Amino acid sequence: MFKQTYNIIGVMSGTSLDGIDLAHIHFSITDGKWDYKILECDTIEYDLLWLNNLKTAVDFSTEKLVQLNEDYTVLLGNIIKTFIDKHQIKNLDAVCSHGHTILHQPQNGFTLQIGNLPEIAKIVNETVVCDFRVQDVQLGGQGAPLVPIGDRILFSDYDYCLNLGGFSNVSFEQAGKRIAFDISPVNTVLNYYANQLGFAYDDKGAIARSGETDMGLMEELDNLYYYQKPYPKSLGFEFVKTMVLPLMDSYDIPIADKMHTFVKHIAKQTAFALPERKGKMLVTGGGAYNTFLLECMEDYLPELTLVIPDEKTLEYKEALIFGLLGILKLRNEINVLSSVTGAVRDHSSGVVYGLN
Repeated sequence: MFKQTYNIIGVMSGTSLDGIDLAHIHFSITDGKWDYKILECDTIEYDLLWLNNLKTAVDFSTEKLVQLNEDYTVLLGNIIKTFIDKHQIKNLDAVCSHGHTILHQPQNGFTLQIGNLPEIAKIVNETVVCDFRVQDVQLGGQGAPLVPIGDRILFSDYDYCLNLGGFSNVSFEQAGKRIAFDISPVNTVLNYYANQLGFAYDDKGAIARSGETDMGLMEELDNLYYYQKPYPKSLGFEFVKTMVLPLMDSYDIPIADKMHTFVKHIAKQTAFALPERKGKMLVTGGGAYNTFLLECMEDYLPELTLVIPDEKTLEYKEALIFGLLGILKLRNEINVLSSVTGAVRDHSSGVVYGLN
Protein backbone atom coordinates (compact mmCIF):
# COMPACT_ATOMS: atom_id res chain seq x y z
CA MET A 1 0.00 0.00 0.00
CA PHE A 2 1.47 3.34 -1.05
CA LYS A 3 1.76 6.27 1.30
CA GLN A 4 -0.64 9.19 0.99
CA THR A 5 1.77 11.88 2.14
CA TYR A 6 5.37 12.55 1.17
CA ASN A 7 8.09 14.79 2.59
CA ILE A 8 10.40 15.69 -0.29
CA ILE A 9 13.12 18.08 -1.38
CA GLY A 10 13.08 18.97 -5.08
CA VAL A 11 16.29 20.28 -6.65
CA MET A 12 16.70 21.93 -10.05
CA SER A 13 19.48 23.75 -11.89
CA GLY A 14 18.34 25.28 -15.17
CA THR A 15 20.15 26.30 -18.32
CA SER A 16 19.71 30.00 -17.50
CA LEU A 17 22.35 29.46 -14.77
CA ASP A 18 20.40 31.49 -12.20
CA GLY A 19 21.55 29.01 -9.57
CA ILE A 20 20.42 25.83 -7.82
CA ASP A 21 16.77 25.85 -6.74
CA LEU A 22 15.87 23.83 -3.64
CA ALA A 23 12.32 23.41 -2.37
CA HIS A 24 11.06 21.49 0.65
CA ILE A 25 7.61 20.20 -0.29
CA HIS A 26 4.81 18.25 1.34
CA PHE A 27 2.81 16.22 -1.18
CA SER A 28 -0.46 14.46 -0.47
CA ILE A 29 -2.75 12.28 -2.56
CA THR A 30 -6.46 11.83 -1.82
CA ASP A 31 -8.76 9.81 -4.08
CA GLY A 32 -6.18 9.97 -6.85
CA LYS A 33 -5.76 13.77 -6.68
CA TRP A 34 -2.36 15.20 -5.79
CA ASP A 35 -1.85 18.40 -3.82
CA TYR A 36 1.29 20.17 -2.63
CA LYS A 37 2.59 22.78 -0.25
CA ILE A 38 5.98 24.41 -0.81
CA LEU A 39 7.64 25.11 2.54
CA GLU A 40 11.22 26.38 2.80
CA CYS A 41 12.96 27.21 -0.47
CA ASP A 42 16.27 28.73 -1.51
CA THR A 43 18.22 29.54 -4.66
CA ILE A 44 21.96 29.16 -4.30
CA GLU A 45 23.86 31.20 -6.89
CA TYR A 46 26.95 29.82 -8.61
CA ASP A 47 30.28 31.50 -8.00
CA LEU A 48 32.17 32.90 -11.01
CA LEU A 49 34.34 29.81 -11.43
CA TRP A 50 31.36 27.47 -11.58
CA LEU A 51 29.47 29.84 -13.86
CA ASN A 52 32.36 29.80 -16.30
CA ASN A 53 32.71 26.01 -16.13
CA LEU A 54 29.02 25.42 -16.76
CA LYS A 55 28.93 27.93 -19.63
CA THR A 56 31.92 26.37 -21.40
CA ALA A 57 31.45 22.67 -20.53
CA VAL A 58 29.73 22.01 -23.86
CA ASP A 59 33.25 22.14 -25.36
CA PHE A 60 34.99 20.04 -22.67
CA SER A 61 36.83 16.82 -23.49
CA THR A 62 35.38 13.55 -22.18
CA GLU A 63 38.05 13.46 -19.46
CA LYS A 64 37.22 17.00 -18.30
CA LEU A 65 33.49 16.18 -18.29
CA VAL A 66 34.08 13.15 -16.06
CA GLN A 67 35.95 15.35 -13.57
CA LEU A 68 33.32 18.08 -13.81
CA ASN A 69 30.60 15.53 -13.05
CA GLU A 70 32.46 14.33 -9.96
CA ASP A 71 33.12 17.87 -8.73
CA TYR A 72 29.55 19.02 -9.38
CA THR A 73 28.13 16.01 -7.54
CA VAL A 74 30.15 17.02 -4.47
CA LEU A 75 29.07 20.67 -4.83
CA LEU A 76 25.41 19.77 -5.26
CA GLY A 77 25.44 17.22 -2.45
CA ASN A 78 26.94 19.71 0.00
CA ILE A 79 24.47 22.43 -1.01
CA ILE A 80 21.56 20.06 -0.41
CA LYS A 81 23.00 18.94 2.92
CA THR A 82 23.45 22.57 4.01
CA PHE A 83 19.83 23.30 3.04
CA ILE A 84 18.61 20.35 5.12
CA ASP A 85 20.70 21.39 8.13
CA LYS A 86 19.78 25.08 7.84
CA HIS A 87 16.05 24.38 7.91
CA GLN A 88 16.33 21.40 10.29
CA ILE A 89 14.36 19.20 7.88
CA LYS A 90 13.59 15.76 9.28
CA ASN A 91 12.00 12.52 8.11
CA LEU A 92 12.52 13.01 4.39
CA ASP A 93 11.22 10.38 2.01
CA ALA A 94 13.70 11.44 -0.67
CA VAL A 95 15.71 14.19 -2.30
CA CYS A 96 14.68 14.42 -5.96
CA SER A 97 17.33 16.14 -8.05
CA HIS A 98 17.52 16.98 -11.74
CA GLY A 99 21.22 17.81 -11.84
CA HIS A 100 22.50 20.24 -14.47
CA THR A 101 22.26 19.64 -18.23
CA ILE A 102 25.60 19.97 -20.00
CA LEU A 103 24.99 18.10 -23.26
CA HIS A 104 21.62 17.40 -24.81
CA GLN A 105 21.77 15.58 -28.15
CA PRO A 106 18.75 13.28 -28.30
CA GLN A 107 19.16 13.03 -32.08
CA ASN A 108 22.44 11.24 -31.30
CA GLY A 109 20.92 9.18 -28.47
CA PHE A 110 22.77 11.15 -25.82
CA THR A 111 22.06 13.51 -22.93
CA LEU A 112 24.20 14.37 -19.91
CA GLN A 113 23.03 15.85 -16.62
CA ILE A 114 25.93 16.19 -14.16
CA GLY A 115 25.52 15.84 -10.40
CA ASN A 116 23.75 12.49 -10.56
CA LEU A 117 26.52 10.17 -9.40
CA PRO A 118 25.78 7.62 -6.64
CA GLU A 119 28.02 9.49 -4.16
CA ILE A 120 25.37 12.18 -3.80
CA ALA A 121 23.25 9.92 -1.53
CA LYS A 122 26.18 9.48 0.87
CA ILE A 123 26.91 13.21 0.97
CA VAL A 124 23.26 14.12 1.56
CA ASN A 125 22.65 11.11 3.85
CA GLU A 126 19.20 10.60 2.32
CA THR A 127 17.60 8.53 -0.42
CA VAL A 128 18.16 10.38 -3.70
CA VAL A 129 16.11 10.04 -6.88
CA CYS A 130 17.81 11.60 -9.91
CA ASP A 131 18.98 11.27 -13.54
CA PHE A 132 15.49 11.46 -15.02
CA ARG A 133 16.33 12.07 -18.71
CA VAL A 134 18.73 9.32 -19.80
CA GLN A 135 16.25 6.44 -19.90
CA ASP A 136 13.85 8.38 -22.11
CA VAL A 137 16.57 9.06 -24.68
CA GLN A 138 17.47 5.36 -24.61
CA LEU A 139 13.81 4.65 -25.42
CA GLY A 140 14.00 6.89 -28.49
CA GLY A 141 12.62 10.02 -26.81
CA GLN A 142 13.84 13.60 -26.62
CA GLY A 143 14.50 13.28 -22.89
CA ALA A 144 12.59 16.55 -22.58
CA PRO A 145 10.49 18.22 -21.53
CA LEU A 146 9.75 16.19 -18.39
CA VAL A 147 7.69 18.78 -16.50
CA PRO A 148 4.41 18.24 -18.45
CA ILE A 149 3.23 15.22 -16.47
CA GLY A 150 3.44 17.48 -13.41
CA ASP A 151 1.44 20.10 -15.28
CA ARG A 152 -1.25 17.49 -15.94
CA ILE A 153 -1.31 16.25 -12.35
CA LEU A 154 -0.96 19.56 -10.44
CA PHE A 155 -2.16 22.30 -12.83
CA SER A 156 -4.99 20.79 -14.86
CA ASP A 157 -7.14 23.92 -14.36
CA TYR A 158 -5.09 25.73 -17.03
CA ASP A 159 -5.38 25.36 -20.80
CA TYR A 160 -1.62 25.87 -21.14
CA CYS A 161 1.39 25.76 -18.83
CA LEU A 162 4.30 27.90 -20.06
CA ASN A 163 7.69 27.99 -18.39
CA LEU A 164 10.08 30.82 -19.24
CA GLY A 165 13.53 29.75 -18.14
CA GLY A 166 16.73 29.30 -20.09
CA PHE A 167 14.37 28.03 -22.77
CA SER A 168 10.60 28.25 -22.95
CA ASN A 169 8.44 25.16 -22.98
CA VAL A 170 4.69 24.68 -23.13
CA SER A 171 2.36 21.82 -22.31
CA PHE A 172 -1.35 21.26 -22.97
CA GLU A 173 -3.96 18.55 -23.50
CA GLN A 174 -4.94 17.64 -27.05
CA ALA A 175 -7.22 14.74 -28.00
CA GLY A 176 -6.70 13.13 -24.59
CA LYS A 177 -2.90 13.29 -24.74
CA ARG A 178 -0.48 15.64 -23.05
CA ILE A 179 1.53 17.50 -25.67
CA ALA A 180 4.64 19.47 -24.79
CA PHE A 181 7.80 20.78 -26.37
CA ASP A 182 10.44 23.48 -26.11
CA ILE A 183 9.43 26.64 -27.98
CA SER A 184 12.52 28.86 -28.08
CA PRO A 185 15.53 30.09 -26.14
CA VAL A 186 14.69 32.77 -23.57
CA ASN A 187 17.10 33.68 -20.76
CA THR A 188 20.04 31.82 -22.29
CA VAL A 189 20.04 34.57 -24.93
CA LEU A 190 18.70 37.56 -22.96
CA ASN A 191 21.11 37.00 -20.06
CA TYR A 192 24.02 36.64 -22.50
CA TYR A 193 23.45 40.13 -23.84
CA ALA A 194 22.60 41.63 -20.43
CA ASN A 195 25.96 40.25 -19.23
CA GLN A 196 27.73 42.14 -22.02
CA LEU A 197 26.26 45.35 -20.60
CA GLY A 198 27.41 44.48 -17.08
CA PHE A 199 24.09 43.14 -15.73
CA ALA A 200 23.25 39.65 -14.50
CA TYR A 201 19.88 39.88 -16.27
CA ASP A 202 17.54 42.43 -17.84
CA ASP A 203 15.43 43.60 -14.89
CA LYS A 204 11.74 43.59 -15.95
CA GLY A 205 12.93 43.74 -19.57
CA ALA A 206 13.94 47.41 -19.26
CA ILE A 207 16.93 47.14 -21.62
CA ALA A 208 14.95 45.27 -24.27
CA ARG A 209 12.07 47.74 -23.94
CA SER A 210 14.44 50.62 -24.74
CA GLY A 211 15.48 49.08 -28.06
CA GLU A 212 13.82 48.75 -31.45
CA THR A 213 12.89 45.82 -33.65
CA ASP A 214 15.33 44.94 -36.42
CA MET A 215 13.07 43.36 -39.03
CA GLY A 216 15.92 41.63 -40.86
CA LEU A 217 17.12 39.90 -37.70
CA MET A 218 13.54 39.06 -36.73
CA GLU A 219 12.92 37.38 -40.07
CA GLU A 220 16.13 35.34 -39.90
CA LEU A 221 15.38 34.21 -36.34
CA ASP A 222 11.85 33.17 -37.28
CA ASN A 223 13.22 31.15 -40.21
CA LEU A 224 15.58 29.02 -38.12
CA TYR A 225 14.97 25.35 -38.87
CA TYR A 226 13.93 24.39 -35.33
CA TYR A 227 10.73 26.41 -35.54
CA GLN A 228 9.59 24.52 -38.64
CA LYS A 229 10.06 21.10 -37.00
CA PRO A 230 7.01 19.24 -35.67
CA TYR A 231 6.95 18.14 -32.04
CA PRO A 232 8.19 16.23 -30.12
CA LYS A 233 11.26 18.44 -30.07
CA SER A 234 13.60 19.94 -27.50
CA LEU A 235 16.42 22.45 -27.28
CA GLY A 236 19.86 22.46 -25.71
CA PHE A 237 22.48 25.16 -25.30
CA GLU A 238 24.18 23.84 -28.43
CA PHE A 239 21.38 25.44 -30.48
CA VAL A 240 22.00 28.83 -28.86
CA LYS A 241 25.77 28.58 -29.22
CA THR A 242 25.89 27.37 -32.82
CA MET A 243 22.79 28.97 -34.38
CA VAL A 244 21.25 31.84 -32.44
CA LEU A 245 24.19 33.81 -31.08
CA PRO A 246 26.26 33.70 -34.29
CA LEU A 247 23.22 34.98 -36.21
CA MET A 248 22.52 37.78 -33.74
CA ASP A 249 26.19 38.74 -33.49
CA SER A 250 26.35 39.08 -37.27
CA TYR A 251 24.10 42.15 -36.95
CA ASP A 252 25.97 45.38 -36.18
CA ILE A 253 23.17 46.94 -34.12
CA PRO A 254 22.92 48.09 -30.48
CA ILE A 255 22.56 45.32 -27.88
CA ALA A 256 19.24 46.85 -26.77
CA ASP A 257 17.92 46.37 -30.32
CA LYS A 258 19.09 42.75 -30.34
CA MET A 259 17.32 42.11 -27.03
CA HIS A 260 14.18 43.97 -28.10
CA THR A 261 14.04 41.95 -31.32
CA PHE A 262 14.61 38.68 -29.49
CA VAL A 263 11.86 39.39 -26.95
CA LYS A 264 9.45 40.00 -29.84
CA HIS A 265 10.71 36.78 -31.41
CA ILE A 266 10.00 34.81 -28.20
CA ALA A 267 6.48 36.24 -27.99
CA LYS A 268 5.78 35.53 -31.67
CA GLN A 269 7.03 31.94 -31.51
CA THR A 270 4.99 31.35 -28.34
CA ALA A 271 1.83 32.46 -30.14
CA PHE A 272 2.63 30.29 -33.17
CA ALA A 273 3.22 27.26 -30.93
CA LEU A 274 -0.30 27.21 -29.45
CA PRO A 275 -3.06 25.33 -31.29
CA GLU A 276 -5.73 27.69 -29.95
CA ARG A 277 -4.90 31.17 -28.72
CA LYS A 278 -7.54 31.51 -26.01
CA GLY A 279 -8.24 30.34 -22.47
CA LYS A 280 -5.88 30.53 -19.46
CA MET A 281 -2.11 30.04 -19.48
CA LEU A 282 -0.05 29.54 -16.32
CA VAL A 283 3.31 31.34 -16.69
CA THR A 284 6.25 30.43 -14.46
CA GLY A 285 10.05 30.69 -14.45
CA GLY A 286 12.38 33.68 -14.24
CA GLY A 287 11.05 35.10 -17.50
CA ALA A 288 7.69 35.72 -15.82
CA TYR A 289 9.35 38.74 -14.14
CA ASN A 290 10.12 40.22 -17.56
CA THR A 291 7.12 42.53 -17.88
CA PHE A 292 8.15 43.66 -21.37
CA LEU A 293 8.13 40.03 -22.54
CA LEU A 294 4.68 39.43 -20.99
CA GLU A 295 3.31 42.58 -22.64
CA CYS A 296 4.63 41.40 -26.01
CA MET A 297 2.97 38.02 -25.46
CA GLU A 298 -0.32 39.70 -24.65
CA ASP A 299 -0.05 41.66 -27.92
CA TYR A 300 0.29 38.41 -29.87
CA LEU A 301 -2.29 36.57 -27.70
CA PRO A 302 -5.11 39.05 -26.99
CA GLU A 303 -7.68 36.32 -26.20
CA LEU A 304 -5.45 34.37 -23.83
CA THR A 305 -5.26 35.25 -20.12
CA LEU A 306 -1.74 35.00 -18.67
CA VAL A 307 -1.81 33.90 -15.02
CA ILE A 308 1.20 34.42 -12.74
CA PRO A 309 0.96 32.15 -9.66
CA ASP A 310 2.15 32.72 -6.09
CA GLU A 311 5.85 33.56 -5.80
CA LYS A 312 7.00 30.14 -4.56
CA THR A 313 5.22 28.29 -7.36
CA LEU A 314 6.47 30.82 -9.92
CA GLU A 315 10.11 30.48 -8.91
CA TYR A 316 10.25 26.84 -7.81
CA LYS A 317 7.79 25.07 -10.12
CA GLU A 318 10.47 22.94 -11.77
CA ALA A 319 11.94 21.90 -8.41
CA LEU A 320 8.37 21.15 -7.30
CA ILE A 321 7.68 18.94 -10.30
CA PHE A 322 10.98 17.08 -10.12
CA GLY A 323 9.99 16.36 -6.52
CA LEU A 324 6.77 14.84 -7.87
CA LEU A 325 8.66 12.88 -10.57
CA GLY A 326 10.81 11.40 -7.81
CA ILE A 327 7.75 10.30 -5.83
CA LEU A 328 6.22 8.70 -8.92
CA LYS A 329 9.51 6.83 -9.47
CA LEU A 330 9.44 5.59 -5.87
CA ARG A 331 5.86 4.39 -6.47
CA ASN A 332 6.94 2.80 -9.79
CA GLU A 333 4.32 4.91 -11.56
CA ILE A 334 4.62 6.60 -14.95
CA ASN A 335 6.49 9.90 -14.74
CA VAL A 336 7.43 10.43 -18.41
CA LEU A 337 4.86 10.63 -21.20
CA SER A 338 5.72 9.30 -24.65
CA SER A 339 3.22 11.74 -26.19
CA VAL A 340 5.55 14.49 -24.96
CA THR A 341 9.02 13.08 -25.57
CA GLY A 342 8.44 10.74 -28.51
CA ALA A 343 9.73 7.68 -26.63
CA VAL A 344 8.39 4.26 -27.62
CA ARG A 345 6.26 4.09 -24.45
CA ASP A 346 5.30 5.87 -21.26
CA HIS A 347 7.65 4.89 -18.48
CA SER A 348 8.89 5.47 -14.94
CA SER A 349 12.26 7.16 -15.27
CA GLY A 350 15.05 8.01 -12.88
CA VAL A 351 17.61 6.30 -10.67
CA VAL A 352 17.18 5.70 -6.94
CA TYR A 353 20.26 5.79 -4.74
CA GLY A 354 19.78 4.47 -1.22
CA LEU A 355 22.03 4.83 1.80
CA ASN A 356 23.29 1.25 1.74
